[in-house]
Amino acid sequence: MIKRIVHLFFAMIGIVLGYTFGPDLFALIHTDYINLNGQPFTSPFFGAALGGGVFVLATAWAVNYSVSFIRWFEEKLLKAPLPDVFAGVLGTVAGLIVAYLLSPAVTSIPIVGKVVQIFLSLLLGILGFRIGYSKREELKSFFPGKFGGKEKQKNVPKAGDAKLLDTSVIIDGRIADIIKTGFLDGTLVIPTFVLEELQHIADSSDVLKRNRGRRGLDILNRIQKELKIKVNVMEIDFEDIQEVDSKLIRLAKQLNGKVVTNDFNLNKVCELQGVPVLNINDLANAVKPIVLPGEEILVQVIKDGKEYGQGIGYLDDGTMIVVEGGKEFIGTRLEVMVTSVLQTSAGRMIFAKPKLLEKAL
Repeated sequence: MIKRIVHLFFAMIGIVLGYTFGPDLFALIHTDYINLNGQPFTSPFFGAALGGGVFVLATAWAVNYSVSFIRWFEEKLLKAPLPDVFAGVLGTVAGLIVAYLLSPAVTSIPIVGKVVQIFLSLLLGILGFRIGYSKREELKSFFPGKFGGKEKQKNVPKAGDAKLLDTSVIIDGRIADIIKTGFLDGTLVIPTFVLEELQHIADSSDVLKRNRGRRGLDILNRIQKELKIKVNVMEIDFEDIQEVDSKLIRLAKQLNGKVVTNDFNLNKVCELQGVPVLNINDLANAVKPIVLPGEEILVQVIKDGKEYGQGIGYLDDGTMIVVEGGKEFIGTRLEVMVTSVLQTSAGRMIFAKPKLLEKAL
């Protein structure tokens, strides 16, 4: 059906061109005195028929490309939410209005005025669509309850109330226990692009990644069904951004919400862009028992460290202890004395020396 319409479109262009310019063309090549069934070749109707036929044959190669473009554009429109399409159309109309207001000045340009007017209309129309589409979230604030629909407005969390979960914190799983204790309130926002990344991990051919993805999906299912907190799965995407973390930061800015993560790099990027962050690792470090320099700890050294002679051990809560000169004690439990504590968003690290060495000194 679309292909026939495109064929008809090109034929109509040829008919109009042939009807308009055919007589002048025939007169130019001196065919005035040749008749066909009593009608001269200079007849507009003959020119229309000839122009339509020639134009259809000449543009046959462009039909398939035109149909493919129309179907691609239709698919994009069907996938795009209605508020986004409306914002784009609104921007296009605004651009064409500006082009119309500028047309008297543009058409007065000698020789190329008409061409410049056509080009300016196309440019401002496309520019208006892009600006309207990119500013669609801001346009919604001017049309509450209408632009995007009342039903959709109900699902948008209040400003400052949204807590956006990233993929890493969902897979980690501790977020469910934190919510259960009541330390996290408001509305949990899970964007569809985070769900898609989680599903992609769960479908991975790598066994470890697949298990982590499925664990994340189980955690989300538990949060929705068992825990008393509002969960909003928001159908939104930013096609101009590829990275999921960047999309999450932009959404947090639009909702004036906070990003919940345990990703050290995402934490730093959010801080640089002024987006509030709730880091699970920071919370875990805050509730760990405080260890001060000079205290004695019983630890089992399990492997050697990066530096020469170092041994590595771990406390019951997972805190890593770097034991200076502990390499020779690998596989044994010994008392160590804390020398310093390093705490970052990536975790806590304790430096210590064997107590035996301290006694020897």
